Amino acid sequence: MTLAYTFHSMLWPFLIIYASQKLALPLTAITGLLTLNSVVGLATTFLGGAIADRFGRKWVMAVSLCLCGISWFLFQFADHFSIFALLMAFNGATTPIYRLAADAMMADVVPAEQQIDAYSILRLGNNLGVALGPAIGGFLSAISYNISFTTAGIGIFACGLIVTIFSIETIPARRQTLVVPGQKGGYAKILHDSKFMGLVGSYSLNRICSSTLWMLLAVYAKQNFGISEKLYGFIPTTNAVMVILFQLFITSRVKKHRPEKSMIVGALFYAVAVFSVAFGQGFWAFWTCMVVATIGEMILVPTSTTYASLLAPEDMRGRYMSVYTLTGGLGTGIGPLIGGVMNDTYGPQTIWYSSGAIGALSALAFLLASKRQLKTTPKPKQTVET
Repeated sequence: MTLAYTFHSMLWPFLIIYASQKLALPLTAITGLLTLNSVVGLATTFLGGAIADRFGRKWVMAVSLCLCGISWFLFQFADHFSIFALLMAFNGATTPIYRLAADAMMADVVPAEQQIDAYSILRLGNNLGVALGPAIGGFLSAISYNISFTTAGIGIFACGLIVTIFSIETIPARRQTLVVPGQKGGYAKILHDSKFMGLVGSYSLNRICSSTLWMLLAVYAKQNFGISEKLYGFIPTTNAVMVILFQLFITSRVKKHRPEKSMIVGALFYAVAVFSVAFGQGFWAFWTCMVVATIGEMILVPTSTTYASLLAPEDMRGRYMSVYTLTGGLGTGIGPLIGGVMNDTYGPQTIWYSSGAIGALSALAFLLASKRQLKTTPKPKQTVET
């Protein structure tokens, strides 16, 4: 997974810069490509979750990585909006499927009481890749984006081959279940799980906020403050290095509190960080905002992933995690598009005013969901102390 995230993160922070330079279109049009990427990803995520539950995690991961690698390789040949849109759709269809299968695989093999630690360690590996990817990608992109696309494409495809050869299947043995007339199953059952859908709704608002930071800060910093890709690459690298150094320490503290409260705090850190970008005037200000956002990320992401996996029945784990994964697609599809519209209509700083406000709504949604759960139902079995 570390390798996959290294190659993926080589280009993802700089994709809007590349598209803006290549297509010479307003930011609203460019961010619309991200919306297309996410919409297609939403559809395939549902399909991928059902396939992962029925046929297993390994092949979902392997096929999605290979196809994702092909899409990144082909980006270097995109010289028109329609071709770019086609490749964004192709990339969006494959990228989230790997992540949901990997999360489901982790829940398959790790006991419930150890899952928050396991997901934290998993994030260490992922962020080691994110630490290396943007720094490498920034330098390669300064030389040639074609080199970056070729390297990322071949690298991710190779990761798919590694999964094919060395990974083992972890799907739990299928159990016979009694079908009750009128009982909802499949995704209908998930949509009627109010506790889980409350998590998804609250986390989706946070992903809208965070995706704006990740997708638009690079182009905002370059267009308004002249910060190059080579220098900007150290900002996402800082995020990853912080996770590597401090994630386990943060997790050890977070486990002592109710997950609902931890998610509220994590969302608040993100909201403050994104809103503060509007007042930044250069590299160090943006770097500081990323540091604050990373603290929120280290609190929120492992906690919410663990919470989602604990709410999922064993035989529906892939589908539950696919719906949880949708939050990332919703964030990427909506956040940057809102930011692009705000930029083109009202000015660059309004990107961060609006996104910060959405981040604050996320914290409020977590708070309301927490209060509602305490009043209506007992807390599910958790890995944390109460």
